[in-house]
Amino acid sequence: MVERIIPTAHGANVIDDQTLQELKSGFRGELIRPGDEAYECQRAVFNAMIDRYPALIARCTDAGDVMQTVNFARNHGLTLAVRGGGHNGGGLGTTDDGVVLDLSMMKSVRVDPVARRVWVEGGATWGDVDHATHAFGLATPSGIIATTGVGGLTLGGGLGHLSRKSALPSTI
Repeated sequence: MVERIIPTAHGANVIDDQTLQELKSGFRGELIRPGDEAYECQRAVFNAMIDRYPALIARCTDAGDVMQTVNFARNHGLTLAVRGGGHNGGGLGTTDDGVVLDLSMMKSVRVDPVARRVWVEGGATWGDVDHATHAFGLATPSGIIATTGVGGLTLGGGLGHLSRKSALPSTI
């Protein structure tokens, strides 16, 4: 099935219409390929030194889109990169010739002020979290740039202005 992935002049692969139809069926988000009007804008990440050309950008709207995209990439032997906010300095949220699973449309933030907990979708930024939590007088100790994605910064150990104030006391 990978044989339907066609190299282009600038190095990126293009997934043909017949192959892409598998993913389109039931996909609610937006699928962007090289040559599409939105491609150049959507392939860009925060670090402009990273210049990658994915074969497909799947802008997911829900968990079903995410599952379909992961299965599609696996079934066609394509590299998969997951992008939340797109701030990763090393460019890990994009790839050449593979699939970018873009979570940026999945920005839901739900706050439980009694339990002092927040649930965040994979495309939410710290600005989205701040907006939702501040209404309840809550804040998180992570992140200092509002456009940074919550998922990447949380998994990467990002620190924020409140980190020292909110740190647990050492047991040593």
